[in-house]
Amino acid sequence: MSAVDTSNDNKAQRQKQLQNWLKSFTRKATLTNTLASIFGVANGLLIIVQCWCLASLIHGLVMDAAPFSDVSQLAIIFVVSGVFRALCLYAKEWFGFKTGEIIRVTVRSQLLASMDRMGPAYISRFSQGHWSTVLIEQVEDIQDYYAKYLPQMRMAMFIPIFILVAVFPLNWAAGLVLLCTLPLIPLFMWLVGQGAADANKRNFIALGRLSGHFLNRLQGIETIKRFNRQAQQSKAIHEASEDFRSRTMDVLKLAFLSSAVLEFFAAISIAVMAVYFGFSYIDHLNFGHYGAGISLFVGLFCLMLAPEFYQPLRDLGTHYHARAQAVAAADSLYDVIHAKPTVSAQASSKIAETFGIGLVAKDMVVCSQDGQPLTQPINFDIKPGQAVAVVGPSGCGKTSLINALLGFLPYSGRLQNSPKLEQITWLGQSPKLFNGSIRDNLRVANQSATDQQLKAALIEANAAEFVNELDRMVGDQQQGLSVGQAQRIALARAMLKNASVILLDEPTASLDPENKQQVNNAIAQWQQQNTLIMVTHELPSNLVFDQIIRLQPLANKEVCS
Repeated sequence: MSAVDTSNDNKAQRQKQLQNWLKSFTRKATLTNTLASIFGVANGLLIIVQCWCLASLIHGLVMDAAPFSDVSQLAIIFVVSGVFRALCLYAKEWFGFKTGEIIRVTVRSQLLASMDRMGPAYISRFSQGHWSTVLIEQVEDIQDYYAKYLPQMRMAMFIPIFILVAVFPLNWAAGLVLLCTLPLIPLFMWLVGQGAADANKRNFIALGRLSGHFLNRLQGIETIKRFNRQAQQSKAIHEASEDFRSRTMDVLKLAFLSSAVLEFFAAISIAVMAVYFGFSYIDHLNFGHYGAGISLFVGLFCLMLAPEFYQPLRDLGTHYHARAQAVAAADSLYDVIHAKPTVSAQASSKIAETFGIGLVAKDMVVCSQDGQPLTQPINFDIKPGQAVAVVGPSGCGKTSLINALLGFLPYSGRLQNSPKLEQITWLGQSPKLFNGSIRDNLRVANQSATDQQLKAALIEANAAEFVNELDRMVGDQQQGLSVGQAQRIALARAMLKNASVILLDEPTASLDPENKQQVNNAIAQWQQQNTLIMVTHELPSNLVFDQIIRLQPLANKEVCS
């Protein structure tokens, strides 16, 4: 078997896996999903009733010269059927939308749960724009699969059968035309749509790239203007936009081609039936009517049902791109939801709640999520209450060590007495404050903290001097605060957790000397009753460390075991 055949087989298996995964969510909305299909099929049955009434009405008025009063009941049934059809269509759309809504909520909940389980080390592998695309656009793109495609697929299965059951007893030739052309439409629709999922997947990748690129540039617009890089960044965004436009057009080409194929075969089939009835009426053809002749009723009834026979399949073709779009979106959604932490078994070993916070590492090598080593073997023995500095050149794995202690990265070797996440508080070099009041930001660490405790933490973090009230609002990206002020508020939040282990990842790296001094003073007071592990390039003069762990750059790239 060639490499191309193997690749195609893998793609087919992957698409089948994703389709089964998408269908598995229908169990979350069984009632609404079933009702959407029932009302859709009921609409098809009412179409048959309407065609029967209309054909009988015209036959009675034209061929039998019956007064309208004799056929008025048919007219009433026709109108009432039309009203019920409208109600069925509305109910089908409403229940279909509710099905998609329920499943979208479920998928988003699973995505967020998976992201929470995997931790920031996994999330940081992708841009904010990528996650925005996954959580918003790609989840929205599965809506039509449940709201329109699945109900339409069931309608395309049942309505043509009902129409054949209605047509064959009247004229087997007309029924045979419908029956023979029926398999051609899904066959060619499948052939045309073979590359639709791949095209949609490439489109999603381009959209994620464009979203991340645009969002990152928007966040750094002040820096771009300051260094006069507008032209270069505009060109980069234009190129990403053109790539997205090109891939979108590829998707649309396939969608239009699929619709054209459906329309072509439907038109040919209806034309063949019309020619058959036309020649039968002028006595050039004499078969298909079971020896009873072809009345005006039979011809009208069959010809009116012919477009309706193909309509469910044409609508399925219209919604076929929704299936391809959903499968392409599921490719990313499935990987995120089924992502599994690769943290080694040692990392899951927890000790009692009365943990004394002493850490012992022996030949510990921190690894990436895909098993690549990020540090040289690390050895240390940290006693409870000690202050430890982790130093080393850039790229030697200092932040990776912190992530491993937090449980967000796997490792090989031994780590004894690894603390629970609830026992750890962490502060990085880039403060993360959310849009809301200072009170809201502080209570992220301790929901039950009183205002007095919040103010005490601000005082301890040397942040009370610029925080006049807890209701002061903070904008996105710490808007309204300097970097140093935001870091001191983040430090106060970390203090509120009352954790036994303090992990600090270069908390003063981006601060000016004044703010750096304020933060270091607060840390010096804070760490006196706790175990402190601090990553730093420069040892603070006002902090006394019990031991210093020096990391060296990784020279050997063997895979972690």
